[in-house]
Amino acid sequence: MDETPRRRLGRTGLTPSPIGFGAFKIGRNEGIKYERGYALPDEEACGRLLNEVLDLGIDLVDTAPAYGSSESRIGRHLSSRRDEFILSTKVGETFEDGRGRFDFSAEAVRSSVARSLDRLATDRLDLVFVHSDGNDLRVIEETGVLDALVDLKERGDLRFIGFSGKTVDGHLRAIETGVVDCLMVEYHPLDERQAPVIEAATAGDLGIVVKKGLGSGRIPPATAIPRCLDRHGVATMVVGSLDAAHLGQNLGIARAALATG
Repeated sequence: MDETPRRRLGRTGLTPSPIGFGAFKIGRNEGIKYERGYALPDEEACGRLLNEVLDLGIDLVDTAPAYGSSESRIGRHLSSRRDEFILSTKVGETFEDGRGRFDFSAEAVRSSVARSLDRLATDRLDLVFVHSDGNDLRVIEETGVLDALVDLKERGDLRFIGFSGKTVDGHLRAIETGVVDCLMVEYHPLDERQAPVIEAATAGDLGIVVKKGLGSGRIPPATAIPRCLDRHGVATMVVGSLDAAHLGQNLGIARAALATG
């Protein structure tokens, strides 16, 4: 029996594990921002890791088209266990020929979601985040991305709409739209600028997912995880790793933090 303390992800009603699996490293090792490089796991190792993630009790898997072969690998290895986890992906960015490209048009969003459904071998996406290029206000106010996601939500291709931006103003504007259900924000002991966003989202019953909570490997998990989860509006932190043991240790730290928080 899973006794992991859980928090509701805002009005989505989802209750993910406090540590989610960020699937960047299983699909891409070019153009990275990590301090050290790494080799992509082979197919056998990838399948083993993904299944170990679920076996640990980590039930949020976060990916994106810009994460190289990540979506396809998740589809190949976890489609038989689809009902066991919350699946999160993104729209707006692709990564090809060693560089990222952004397109937030309605046509691009529809095509992106269709490709993600196919690659992930599923008939629905639980969360789809806008993968902002950093020009958050422009993306929200001058492109068709949110309208397209609303249409796809009504059609049943996705359950909830998220926004993964980089600016406080952008995230606050995303809250104001009324159509965004969840935010993904960078927040850790070295950068707490998004604290007002977390407070505003919590007041509006939007879910909060923390990205880069370990400062891209610069902060020890024993320090970073309790600090991030100390914010009661934070439901989960997405952590990327190719080591299931490390993920298990992170989950243990998060369980302890929530049990005493």
